[in-house]
Amino acid sequence: MTIATEKGPLRRGAVRPGERALAPDLARGIMLLGIVLSNTAFHLWAARRGPSGWQPVDGSWLDHAVQFTMIIVLDLRVYPLFAFLFGYGMTQLYLRQTAAGTDGRDAAKLLRRRSLWLIVIGLTHAALLMAGDIIGFYGVLSLVLGLAFLRRGERALKWWIWIGVALIVLVSAGPALSALFRGELGTFGDAGADPGFKAYAADEANWHTAAGTRLRTGLFITFVAAPLTLVGGGFILFLLGFWAARRRVLEEPGRHRPLLRLTALLGIAAGWLGALPAALAHIGVLHVPDDTQSESGALTVLRDITGNAAGLGYVAAVALFTHWWTTRTTRRGATAVTAVASVGKRSLSCYLAHSLLFAPVLAAWGLGLGEHLGSATMALFAFAVWLVTVAGAYALERAGRRGPAETVLRRLMYGRRAG
Repeated sequence: MTIATEKGPLRRGAVRPGERALAPDLARGIMLLGIVLSNTAFHLWAARRGPSGWQPVDGSWLDHAVQFTMIIVLDLRVYPLFAFLFGYGMTQLYLRQTAAGTDGRDAAKLLRRRSLWLIVIGLTHAALLMAGDIIGFYGVLSLVLGLAFLRRGERALKWWIWIGVALIVLVSAGPALSALFRGELGTFGDAGADPGFKAYAADEANWHTAAGTRLRTGLFITFVAAPLTLVGGGFILFLLGFWAARRRVLEEPGRHRPLLRLTALLGIAAGWLGALPAALAHIGVLHVPDDTQSESGALTVLRDITGNAAGLGYVAAVALFTHWWTTRTTRRGATAVTAVASVGKRSLSCYLAHSLLFAPVLAAWGLGLGEHLGSATMALFAFAVWLVTVAGAYALERAGRRGPAETVLRRLMYGRRAG
């Protein structure tokens, strides 16, 4: 089917159900659980914060156990997974179009249109419900990186991946290493800065005031943080997604088991070990200066850098599980796997649904439940929210229907004959 648009002829519409691979969708479904859990911290708007300014420091031993686990496993570790999968999905869409006969320039224009609409959706989401929106952020990154790399060869991708690694070392780790060599690592950072959760305005009782704060935060994340991420080398996860999609690593995990095993083992180990000092300091086992624990301190820098490795490790682990599960004679848990993958197929709808279920219930301008929850009970609430989206996505899967946000985005991308 050829779809004529104002931008050029597209030889096919949106991805068809039979064309989807299990591993990317399953990884997205699991990723959304990680995202909804990671987003719990700023909804605990009445909790006492420590020098890190993010995870609370009060609560019971169970709350501290949850905080420790969040820092090790999720914080600054889920979004690199998202970046990789975003880049992977972009390349899948581009390759499907070009394989159907669409000119590469027209396929790239389609993706640019998608990126621009994601920026619009992201900023709307930030203003209405959730300041820490990542849709607009990745819309900007996908717009720039799609222009620069979608039609480039594999050699260029590899060169720029290594350039990105060098930029991360120089821009992110360089100042901390310099402070270490000068013997000033303990004062690297600023524990006196405003806590990061304040930028999300969950503690603001007036919705209009909160919306203004959320919009400013959303604009900063989209148009300042995203370009800074490019300058600092944060684009490498996107480019690794481009590279992996060209090699069909997630569609054919059996052909790439040695690479996936090595990535899962080293990535997860590096990610968890890199977050361990911050987690120990947070619960008071490791005593370090407050500046070192702050959001701009050395422990956060270490967590941020090693979080990239953890994100890659997670997606590799999901791919290995998918290969193992699909090659079993008896596939136990088929309903659960299908349900979680259904979330991944409708990741945009489920991500937005999280905010619809979170913000009005937890924020001070809504029911204000966030004032009365601790880290453990908030994690249970987040898990319940994720389960609601799993049930909704599974129901849509059984009915053969896309998610509402995916339907709208496809219409904006492809026009009336979205397919």
